[in-house]
Amino acid sequence: MSVQLNHTIVHARNNRESAEFFADLLGLEIITEWGPFIAVDLSNGVTLDFATIPAERITPQHYAFLVSEEEFDAAYAKIRQRGIDHYADPHLKQPGTINHNDGGRGVYFMDPVGHAMELITVPYGG
Repeated sequence: MSVQLNHTIVHARNNRESAEFFADLLGLEIITEWGPFIAVDLSNGVTLDFATIPAERITPQHYAFLVSEEEFDAAYAKIRQRGIDHYADPHLKQPGTINHNDGGRGVYFMDPVGHAMELITVPYGG
């Protein structure tokens, strides 16, 4: 068997708020709640398991997602409609726009906790 990522835990101030934000933005489903976790299923069998922890223990992380052009369009429309601050670059120097790196499109934004989220339509080096 090859090594595959099965799940990762995403720290949140409120696991429901963060899971719903992410699932709604990307058109995904919350598939289960187990103990302190609310799991959102990605199309490749990986789950993001959102867990509520004390705010002072949250260290912002970076999560990048490869999406189709159609998924990008839908998510970017929601980002703009909701007034979510977004950037073309990870240093947050190009606000309100997207990038066209590697022949695709990309955008950076923060989730409710401050995790840096990235959507790309072409893998790096693509």
